[in-house]
Amino acid sequence: MAEFTTEQIRNLAVLGHTGAGKSTLLEALLFQGEAIAQKGRVDKGTNHADFTAQEKDHRHSLEPSFLNLDFDNHHINFIDTPGLPDFFGRALLPLSGVESVLLVINAATGIETITQRAFEAARAQGKVVLIAINHIDGNGANLAGLLDEIQTKFGHRCLPVNLPNAALDDVIDCYLHPQPELQGEALFHDVASARDELVDTVLEEDDELMALYLEQGENLTPEQLHAPLETALRMGHLVPVCFTSAEQQVGIGALLELIIKLSPNPLEANPPQFIKGQGESALPVDVTQSSEDHALAYVFRVAIDPFFGRMGVFRVYQGTISLGMKLFIGDGRKPIKVGNLFKLQGDKQVSVTSAVPGDICAISKVDELTVGAVLHDSHDEDEFHLPELVLPQPIFGLAVSAKRRGDEQKIAEVLNKLVVEDPSLHIAKNEAEGQTILQGQGDLHLQIALEKAHDLFNVDMETDVPAVAYRETITRSATARYRHKKQSGGAGQFGEVELTVEPLPRGAGFEFVSKVVGGSVPSQYIPAVEKGVKEAMNGGAVAGFPMQDVRVSLLDGKHHSVDSKEIAFVMAGKKAFLDAVQEANPVILEPIVEMQVQVAQEHVGDITGDISANRGIICGTQAQGNGKVEVEVEAPLATVDDYSTRLKSLTGGDGQFAMTFSRYDVVPDHVQKALVSAAKAH
Repeated sequence: MAEFTTEQIRNLAVLGHTGAGKSTLLEALLFQGEAIAQKGRVDKGTNHADFTAQEKDHRHSLEPSFLNLDFDNHHINFIDTPGLPDFFGRALLPLSGVESVLLVINAATGIETITQRAFEAARAQGKVVLIAINHIDGNGANLAGLLDEIQTKFGHRCLPVNLPNAALDDVIDCYLHPQPELQGEALFHDVASARDELVDTVLEEDDELMALYLEQGENLTPEQLHAPLETALRMGHLVPVCFTSAEQQVGIGALLELIIKLSPNPLEANPPQFIKGQGESALPVDVTQSSEDHALAYVFRVAIDPFFGRMGVFRVYQGTISLGMKLFIGDGRKPIKVGNLFKLQGDKQVSVTSAVPGDICAISKVDELTVGAVLHDSHDEDEFHLPELVLPQPIFGLAVSAKRRGDEQKIAEVLNKLVVEDPSLHIAKNEAEGQTILQGQGDLHLQIALEKAHDLFNVDMETDVPAVAYRETITRSATARYRHKKQSGGAGQFGEVELTVEPLPRGAGFEFVSKVVGGSVPSQYIPAVEKGVKEAMNGGAVAGFPMQDVRVSLLDGKHHSVDSKEIAFVMAGKKAFLDAVQEANPVILEPIVEMQVQVAQEHVGDITGDISANRGIICGTQAQGNGKVEVEVEAPLATVDDYSTRLKSLTGGDGQFAMTFSRYDVVPDHVQKALVSAAKAH
């Protein structure tokens, strides 16, 4: 492969709702850049981004995939991402490795659930956003109306950098190469006005250039505007909007030029904030992005193959990573050797000898690689890390168990591999029911994980609907004292504690504070009291569900010079805590989810009626402009954990929904009584 400098590299994650045409758009870009001789098709399973057997079977992108092309003396790395709501967590992983997001919107269906969430996530991480309105020749497309909708939802700084012509077979440049002679050929809007809006927005970032423009009325070139343009993009003060038809190759050359000339190179973008250390001692550190400094790279994608081992895709942030060099992983003391170094082009591995700052490459056969790992060649970068990526909370769960006797250990290993590949999957234990729970974003998310366990790792699992992840907490403060005393002829046990329990804000977790003075509870036994409290919290005090959002303050106690030992204070802490909780009005909490349900207008009444009948709340409705209506809902997870099946029944399969965790809330009295009765019967 040709060698490129950091300034010549562009990195973009391609995000958008399913059906927007992300993979098809990438085929068109690869074809335009002569990286492929013929475009593949998603419906035929021949496109380069969706190459796994699962993706070919399901006709959807299910994993991040990597493509690149060289064009006009630049190297562009693209990361295709899933657009299905169940896989939004996977779609977020590449954001740690790019400067820019190409947000693709279907011209006919407009802004959808993942469109909104992707835009918000990209801006929250300081990424430059470029919007591509695709399928401009699709039935029902209202391009002027969609641009208005984008500006309403994402801000008035979403400005067109080109416009479709009336025939929808070309686009007219409004910024890089203004074409005043084509002024009247745009399908809508005004080319000159569009350019003026862009220039005015960019000039707001540079007072001197603004003054020159106002005083002399100079016709500023894109080169003069480049520096303030990059500032506007970084700050989110400008979001360029362009128009494409990937199927017909319309606007693709213009998009490729926009990527090179508008999207920032790694030196121009918002730099990531690396951190050294943990907790209160953690300090921010800056990276130089110089190819001559110590090597520093961040792993944001891991894939595990039963034959080829573990592969990690990383972004180089500093220094140069070369074939044969030794690297440390995180705080590990034993280095690994870079035995192979390559770039991914769909399912192909293209060997390279080195990777400079800004580039995205991969290594394989390294079992220690995980998402979030930092690779470095010097112990000066020990304890370096990026802030943890916030992924969507798991919503759905399946209890999984071995289908074949003796496979229990194998299942545990495979589940761990699935989570290493996809951190938006979680494994939880329901101790009360003795269940292992695989948790994810929805039915399809879990189905795909189980398919992968079978197809790649030859493991079959029995599945069952798990218990809802209820929690317990308290609603007022209370104090209790308990003495644990045991004498059986030999050495005895003695420990006495007094403690107070207080409710914490929802989501605060657990706090343990020692207020003991005078040594009434010796310092070596205070951790034992906390251990006893935690054991009691895990087992619950009402119906056996784990407790949360509680502060426990150890106030006082007694000890015995001979009989006091750790187990005595563990038991005393546990019993005192349970006694205090009973006086603190304990309640059961249930997970509440937010849902966006998209259905045809004629089904709205059925949807709202069903939600209301199942303790849900209708928060609002919004017309989507495509004959669909989005119903915004809050509901207890316990009443919608089978919603995929219900929605199909209510709409005849013509509906979709996205669900995200919102919070824990107190269950109604009748629900608490039923849960307590069930726990006692069990």
